[in-house]
Order: sequence, then structure tokens, then C-alpha cells
Amino acid sequence: MNADSPTLFRKFINLLLYGNFWIALGALSMLAQTSLIYRGQFQLDALGGFVFFGTLCLYAIHRIVGMSKAHEYFQLHRYAVITRYKSHIQIYAVVGGIGAAVSFFLLNTNTQLAIIFPGLLSLAYVLPVFGNKKRLRDLDDIKIFLVAGVWAWITVGLPAVTYEIGHPQGIVLTFIERFLFVFAITLPFDIRDLGVDGESAVQTIPRRIGVRRSKFLAGICLFGAMGCAVGCWWEFYYSVPILVAVSMTYLVSLGLVYLTRGDRNDYFFTGWMDGVLVFSGGMVWVVCG
Repeated sequence: MNADSPTLFRKFINLLLYGNFWIALGALSMLAQTSLIYRGQFQLDALGGFVFFGTLCLYAIHRIVGMSKAHEYFQLHRYAVITRYKSHIQIYAVVGGIGAAVSFFLLNTNTQLAIIFPGLLSLAYVLPVFGNKKRLRDLDDIKIFLVAGVWAWITVGLPAVTYEIGHPQGIVLTFIERFLFVFAITLPFDIRDLGVDGESAVQTIPRRIGVRRSKFLAGICLFGAMGCAVGCWWEFYYSVPILVAVSMTYLVSLGLVYLTRGDRNDYFFTGWMDGVLVFSGGMVWVVCG
């Protein structure tokens, strides 16, 4: 079994992962988690549509643009798959863009205003809008902070604005928790991309401090996220079952960080590491249901 002769099951997995449906589901799951914690319910609405379709569109564009900057790595599994399904990914980008645009105009004005800045940052992250065809992603050290910050805002800040959640201290703690969590699970991707970033001369945390220290830093962030969760429980924003659910997510993430190696099959990263986003929201859904 290889990338040149995929089985039907492998084709489905490739569609799910490299069509960016998995990461879009992860974003929706994180949004649902925040809503379940602070509202006790989650239902698909315009905000959920915007988060899902916006993520689908942005990650599709990111893959398409990234293909033009990684010529020496086309033999790697993920690039071979993306090349094979490039026309599909372009269609998903258009579908995602249309879905996000329609959802955007269905949102209230406050939410629309709250989307503008992180939306522009996200576009600048994936599109070569700077000199020498650079993206924000190609600037030294900045990409992981942008990813963590935008994800925290989209999945914590936007629902707080949209649903007028009246617990500012809890929202701040949850925002920090989400930032640390996403930061921690993004570091393994920087470990995976050491070669690609080296070709682009992009300085990332693993390139500066090494793989071992980067994994240690990810562990510290995960324990920091757990500490924020404990703080939310202490202040009665999280119930005991919710605290247990998110703590399990951080422990699973810690195990995956420990197992991270740059030479692992990309399914480990795009499937399992991204999968903890879905796992986390799913666990909270179970305990809140």
C-alpha cells in the first residue's frame, strides 16, 4: 500500500485530511466546546458555518500556495497527495469561501466587526502579500503565535461576542487556555516542517532551540492550559466533568508530543495531532450531554 495506489479507505482518509475537512471539523469542535461550557448548548448557526467554511477555505488556500514553495519535497506523502488532488482542493477553497461569505452576512454586526482583524491576519498568513512573495507564515518565529492567537480568538472570543457571554474572567482564562493548547499542538508541525522551513530560511522555535526543547516547551504549555482549566473550575466556570474532559485532552496531546518525530508519516500530524481538536470538543459534548 503506497501513495501511488491508494485503497478506497486511504482515498477517504486523504479526502478527509488533505481536503481540510478534518481541520475544519476541529475548528467547529472547539467552537462547540466553548458554547457548551458557557451556554450549556451548541447548535449549528451562522457562526458555526463561518468557522467551518472559513477554516476549510483558508487551509485549502494554504495548501495550494504552499505547493509553490516546497519543490524539493514533492516526493513526501502529503505533497504527493495534495498534488494529485490539487483541483479538488481548489474547488473546496471556492466552496469554503462562498460558505464563509454567506455565513458572515448572516452574523450580527458586532461579530462581523470582531472577525475583520483576525480574518485579515489569516489571509495574510496564507497569501503571499509581502515582498518576495512572502506570507506572514514565512516571517521568522511569528507563525505559531499567529496560529494560536487566531484560533483562540475564533473559538473563544467570537462566541463570547456573538452569544454575549457574561463571564469576562472565565472567557479570559479560557482564551489563554486555548492559546496555550493550540500553541502546544502546533509545535510538532514545526518539528515536522524543519526541512521545508529551512529551505525557505524561516526561523521557527524548533530551529532555534532544537526538537527536544521544543517538545519540553509544548509540555509546559499543556500543563499551563491545564492550570487555566483548573482556575476555571475553581471559579465555577467549569464543572468537574468538563475539567476531567479537557484534562484528558491535554494528557493525550502530551503523549502525542512525546511521540513526535520529524520522520513520522504525515497521518500522525494531520490525523492525530489535528484530531485532538475534535477529541476535545467531543469529550466536552459527551460530559455536557
